[in-house]
Amino acid sequence: MCVRHIALLSLVLALAIVIGCGTSSGPTATAPASPPDPRYALAEEPAEAKSVIEVRKAAKDGDEVTITGRIGGDRDPWIKGRATFVIVDASLKACSELEGDTCPTPWDFCCDDIGHLNDSKATIKIVNEAGETVPTDARELLRVKELQTVTIRGQAKRDDAGNLTVLAKGVFVKR
Repeated sequence: MCVRHIALLSLVLALAIVIGCGTSSGPTATAPASPPDPRYALAEEPAEAKSVIEVRKAAKDGDEVTITGRIGGDRDPWIKGRATFVIVDASLKACSELEGDTCPTPWDFCCDDIGHLNDSKATIKIVNEAGETVPTDARELLRVKELQTVTIRGQAKRDDAGNLTVLAKGVFVKR
Protein backbone atom coordinates (compact mmCIF):
# COMPACT_ATOMS: atom_id res chain seq x y z
CA MET A 1 0.00 0.00 0.00
CA CYS A 2 1.33 3.40 -0.83
CA VAL A 3 1.70 6.25 1.62
CA ARG A 4 -1.23 8.07 0.02
CA HIS A 5 -3.62 5.18 0.60
CA ILE A 6 -2.50 4.83 4.22
CA ALA A 7 -3.00 8.57 4.80
CA LEU A 8 -6.45 8.46 3.16
CA LEU A 9 -7.48 5.39 5.16
CA SER A 10 -6.27 7.05 8.38
CA LEU A 11 -8.31 10.17 7.56
CA VAL A 12 -11.47 8.11 6.91
CA LEU A 13 -11.04 6.19 10.19
CA ALA A 14 -10.45 9.40 12.14
CA LEU A 15 -13.62 10.96 10.66
CA ALA A 16 -15.64 7.84 11.49
CA ILE A 17 -14.45 7.97 15.10
CA VAL A 18 -15.22 11.70 15.41
CA ILE A 19 -18.67 11.33 13.87
CA GLY A 20 -19.48 8.23 15.93
CA CYS A 21 -18.42 9.86 19.19
CA GLY A 22 -20.05 13.23 18.56
CA THR A 23 -22.60 14.75 20.86
CA SER A 24 -26.27 14.17 20.24
CA SER A 25 -28.46 16.98 19.03
CA GLY A 26 -30.63 16.91 22.16
CA PRO A 27 -31.45 15.05 25.33
CA THR A 28 -32.34 11.40 25.17
CA ALA A 29 -36.09 10.95 25.13
CA THR A 30 -37.37 9.05 28.13
CA ALA A 31 -40.93 8.42 29.09
CA PRO A 32 -41.98 10.76 31.89
CA ALA A 33 -42.96 9.09 35.14
CA SER A 34 -46.70 9.02 35.43
CA PRO A 35 -48.25 10.78 38.41
CA PRO A 36 -49.66 8.88 41.40
CA ASP A 37 -53.14 7.41 40.92
CA PRO A 38 -55.51 10.25 41.91
CA ARG A 39 -58.08 7.80 43.32
CA TYR A 40 -55.68 7.00 46.19
CA ALA A 41 -53.30 9.98 46.38
CA LEU A 42 -54.25 12.83 48.72
CA ALA A 43 -53.49 16.28 47.30
CA GLU A 44 -52.82 17.80 50.73
CA GLU A 45 -51.26 16.40 53.87
CA PRO A 46 -53.86 15.87 56.61
CA ALA A 47 -53.07 18.06 59.64
CA GLU A 48 -54.41 15.67 62.27
CA ALA A 49 -51.98 12.79 61.61
CA LYS A 50 -50.57 10.81 64.53
CA SER A 51 -47.32 8.85 64.66
CA VAL A 52 -47.19 5.10 64.14
CA ILE A 53 -46.39 4.58 67.85
CA GLU A 54 -49.37 6.72 68.93
CA VAL A 55 -51.80 4.92 66.62
CA ARG A 56 -50.50 1.48 67.63
CA LYS A 57 -51.14 2.35 71.30
CA ALA A 58 -54.57 3.95 70.93
CA ALA A 59 -56.38 2.63 67.86
CA LYS A 60 -58.94 -0.11 68.19
CA ASP A 61 -60.10 -2.42 65.45
CA GLY A 62 -62.36 -0.45 63.10
CA ASP A 63 -61.27 3.05 64.22
CA GLU A 64 -60.77 5.71 61.55
CA VAL A 65 -57.13 6.83 61.75
CA THR A 66 -54.72 9.26 60.14
CA ILE A 67 -51.17 7.98 60.54
CA THR A 68 -47.79 9.22 59.36
CA GLY A 69 -44.50 7.35 58.99
CA ARG A 70 -41.67 6.38 56.68
CA ILE A 71 -41.73 3.51 54.22
CA GLY A 72 -39.51 0.74 55.55
CA GLY A 73 -39.07 -1.49 58.55
CA ASP A 74 -38.06 -4.56 56.58
CA ARG A 75 -35.49 -5.45 53.91
CA ASP A 76 -38.38 -5.62 51.46
CA PRO A 77 -41.28 -3.48 52.76
CA TRP A 78 -43.39 -4.18 49.66
CA ILE A 79 -45.84 -6.87 48.62
CA LYS A 80 -45.12 -7.26 44.92
CA GLY A 81 -48.17 -6.81 42.75
CA ARG A 82 -50.28 -5.48 45.64
CA ALA A 83 -50.79 -1.99 47.01
CA THR A 84 -49.35 -2.98 50.38
CA PHE A 85 -46.27 -1.77 52.24
CA VAL A 86 -44.83 -1.28 55.72
CA ILE A 87 -44.17 2.04 57.46
CA VAL A 88 -42.22 2.84 60.63
CA ASP A 89 -42.46 5.64 63.14
CA ALA A 90 -40.61 8.77 62.03
CA SER A 91 -38.66 8.82 65.31
CA LEU A 92 -36.55 5.83 64.17
CA LYS A 93 -33.27 6.48 62.39
CA ALA A 94 -32.52 4.77 59.11
CA CYS A 95 -29.05 3.27 58.84
CA SER A 96 -28.17 5.88 56.20
CA GLU A 97 -28.70 8.59 58.84
CA LEU A 98 -25.92 7.21 61.04
CA GLU A 99 -22.45 8.54 60.34
CA GLY A 100 -20.18 6.01 58.67
CA ASP A 101 -22.85 3.37 58.16
CA THR A 102 -22.77 1.62 54.79
CA CYS A 103 -25.82 -0.62 55.14
CA PRO A 104 -27.14 -1.55 51.65
CA THR A 105 -30.76 -1.54 52.91
CA PRO A 106 -31.00 1.46 55.27
CA TRP A 107 -34.81 1.35 55.14
CA ASP A 108 -34.88 -1.85 57.22
CA PHE A 109 -33.90 0.27 60.27
CA CYS A 110 -31.72 -2.58 61.56
CA CYS A 111 -29.22 -0.07 62.95
CA ASP A 112 -31.75 1.40 65.40
CA ASP A 113 -33.11 -0.33 68.51
CA ILE A 114 -34.44 -3.51 66.88
CA GLY A 115 -36.44 -4.49 69.96
CA HIS A 116 -38.34 -1.24 69.53
CA LEU A 117 -38.89 -1.76 65.78
CA ASN A 118 -41.88 -4.12 66.01
CA ASP A 119 -43.72 -1.64 68.24
CA SER A 120 -43.04 1.09 65.67
CA LYS A 121 -44.38 -0.56 62.49
CA ALA A 122 -47.70 -0.67 60.68
CA THR A 123 -48.78 -2.38 57.49
CA ILE A 124 -50.60 -0.22 54.95
CA LYS A 125 -53.05 -1.79 52.49
CA ILE A 126 -54.56 0.53 49.93
CA VAL A 127 -58.12 -0.63 49.33
CA ASN A 128 -60.66 0.09 46.62
CA GLU A 129 -64.32 1.01 47.13
CA ALA A 130 -65.19 -2.66 47.71
CA GLY A 131 -62.62 -2.87 50.53
CA GLU A 132 -60.26 -5.12 48.54
CA THR A 133 -56.51 -4.52 48.32
CA VAL A 134 -55.69 -2.79 45.04
CA PRO A 135 -53.88 -5.30 42.78
CA THR A 136 -51.17 -2.86 41.69
CA ASP A 137 -47.75 -2.53 43.28
CA ALA A 138 -47.77 0.48 45.65
CA ARG A 139 -44.54 1.79 44.11
CA GLU A 140 -46.29 2.03 40.76
CA LEU A 141 -49.65 3.19 42.14
CA LEU A 142 -48.27 6.04 44.27
CA ARG A 143 -44.78 6.59 42.78
CA VAL A 144 -43.13 5.95 46.16
CA LYS A 145 -39.88 4.41 47.35
CA GLU A 146 -38.20 3.35 50.57
CA LEU A 147 -37.69 5.99 53.29
CA GLN A 148 -40.30 8.38 51.90
CA THR A 149 -42.64 9.92 54.44
CA VAL A 150 -46.33 9.19 53.91
CA THR A 151 -49.52 10.15 55.70
CA ILE A 152 -52.43 7.74 55.43
CA ARG A 153 -56.15 8.02 56.11
CA GLY A 154 -57.95 4.77 56.68
CA GLN A 155 -59.38 2.21 59.04
CA ALA A 156 -57.39 0.38 61.71
CA LYS A 157 -57.40 -3.42 61.67
CA ARG A 158 -55.90 -5.41 64.52
CA ASP A 159 -54.93 -9.06 64.55
CA ASP A 160 -54.79 -11.32 67.61
CA ALA A 161 -51.10 -10.47 68.16
CA GLY A 162 -51.85 -6.73 68.28
CA ASN A 163 -50.27 -5.94 64.90
CA LEU A 164 -51.69 -2.89 63.15
CA THR A 165 -52.83 -2.78 59.55
CA VAL A 166 -54.39 0.35 58.09
CA LEU A 167 -56.87 -0.13 55.26
CA ALA A 168 -55.97 3.04 53.41
CA LYS A 169 -58.47 5.17 51.56
CA GLY A 170 -55.96 7.90 50.76
CA VAL A 171 -52.21 8.48 50.94
CA PHE A 172 -50.27 11.72 50.96
CA VAL A 173 -46.67 11.33 49.81
CA LYS A 174 -44.21 13.93 51.04
CA ARG A 175 -41.97 14.76 48.07
